[in-house]
Amino acid sequence: MFGEIEGTGFEVIDQSFSECIIGHARVERLWSGARWSEGPAWFAAGRYLVWSDIPNNRMMRWDETDGSVSVFRNPSNNANGNTVDRQGRLISCEHLCRRVTRTEHDGSISVLAEHYQGKRYNSPNDVVVRSDGSIWFTDPSYGILTDYEGDTAQSEIDGCHVYRIDPKNKEVTCVASDYVKPNGLAFSADEKHLYIADTGRSHQENGPAHIRKHSVNNTTLGESTIIAECTAGLFDGFRIDNQERIWTSAADGVHCLNSNGKLLGKILIPELVANVCFGGAKLNRLFICGTTSLYSVYLAVNGTQ
Repeated sequence: MFGEIEGTGFEVIDQSFSECIIGHARVERLWSGARWSEGPAWFAAGRYLVWSDIPNNRMMRWDETDGSVSVFRNPSNNANGNTVDRQGRLISCEHLCRRVTRTEHDGSISVLAEHYQGKRYNSPNDVVVRSDGSIWFTDPSYGILTDYEGDTAQSEIDGCHVYRIDPKNKEVTCVASDYVKPNGLAFSADEKHLYIADTGRSHQENGPAHIRKHSVNNTTLGESTIIAECTAGLFDGFRIDNQERIWTSAADGVHCLNSNGKLLGKILIPELVANVCFGGAKLNRLFICGTTSLYSVYLAVNGTQ
């Protein structure tokens, strides 16, 4: 399981990528046995990672202290994206129940968003928390298209949008309604920008397969610019490091982009990658959700939470 894995490695496209990698570091496969791994979230206090195995309707837990893997939650309501809020609580997007939830410190689950203007969401997909406590999430239709990652159903909302949950009154507002399939999202380190992936090409010929960069106006989003088109499949989930490089999933592994979308290099993975997150004591370990497996690699960069 450990050591160098066939089909992995680094591909330097721009010389600056060499500064991001450690020459002797290798990609490790930490665990395998999922159907579609997604939504990794790092819990620093417990030194463990939680991620989703959507079709198997479970969430998994990897423990850094001993390398063990166990089932964190089963059933998980086909949970997809996860993150950790500023109080160390788990925030999850559930396909099956079409909602966003928070796992409290006592293990109970609170529903944060279940309806918008009286209508059920499609299938909340990915989620991030801003420093003011607001929660931002995407709502494509992947969880209602088939029974594989949720339940087949008709959309009740006129499209696939991006939403914000107010931290004080829990009011939900739509902050972007011009996406085909909004997917992964992440704030820049200074929170002046929000990056959002559109994976519309998955079900629409010549549809979008890019990342857009929005300006953030406190509670709303300003103008956006397409900064990168995916050169291998689709950008799905991604995270930002403290130099505002984007580490994003793709069909051939993880792509590293600068803040303007220039492709700097790749971490090659032998299966489709869905999402990533930074973890470890110094946030210099990138955890990678491949289709069936969980991988990691140490980098010469530090991520943001």
